Amino acid sequence: MTKIGLQLYTVRESLEQDFEGTIRKVAELGYHGVEFAGYYGRTAEQVKELLAETGLEALGSHIGYERLKQSLGDEVAFNQIIGNKYLIIPYLSEDQRKGWQGAIDGIRSLGMKAAEEDMVLLYHNHDFELSEEYEGQPALDAMFSQVPASLLQAELDTCWVHFAGYDPVEYILKYTGRLPLVHFKDMVTKADGSAETVELGQGEVDLKAIADAAVASGAEWLVVEQDECLRNDPLKCIEISMEWIKNYRRQGGQIHV
Repeated sequence: MTKIGLQLYTVRESLEQDFEGTIRKVAELGYHGVEFAGYYGRTAEQVKELLAETGLEALGSHIGYERLKQSLGDEVAFNQIIGNKYLIIPYLSEDQRKGWQGAIDGIRSLGMKAAEEDMVLLYHNHDFELSEEYEGQPALDAMFSQVPASLLQAELDTCWVHFAGYDPVEYILKYTGRLPLVHFKDMVTKADGSAETVELGQGEVDLKAIADAAVASGAEWLVVEQDECLRNDPLKCIEISMEWIKNYRRQGGQIHV
């Protein structure tokens, strides 16, 4: 059954102030796993101990593309200790994607090296991979068509798919079989056309359809994320989002809460 996790970038300010206390609060709210975006100076052994204490799983880790190219061995060692097998490229800068073919080739190489260590490389999208084209198709699709599933899995950020003007459900179906992680978040379109991320249920995204499709696709985790928490404290934001999830479960959603 699909489990519910949190991308810790959402509560980054709280982690800076109290890493251990924030992780404990995430567990208390009912999340079953956490996706890292940095370790805030903690050792792998310290993170492992905290996860064991709280019962949380390390479901993935966002690691910069250049960091992976330069220090893959260190990242593999750290993540093997904390029990995580998913290494996720969170973003490509404008410079890194000036030549999409070069980026795709680099990602393929990283995927091969990760696989040799029994780790799995994933790519997390924003909207630009869908608005920018390469070889006559969205760059995201070009990437996944060139790099086989054995070397690259998808972490589909459904909110950014929505913002880019595509149907997130169609993309979930498209990548079924190579989609262990689905980023799950809500947004509103502001007057200037930009996106503001909001708590689950407070925006325009069809969350139920996305959750249903993710479960049907066999996704291991729905990963709650809110890029910016502008209306509430981040810990309150993730509490509100968890209430939406619990209500979805009460209405028959096949997720583990």
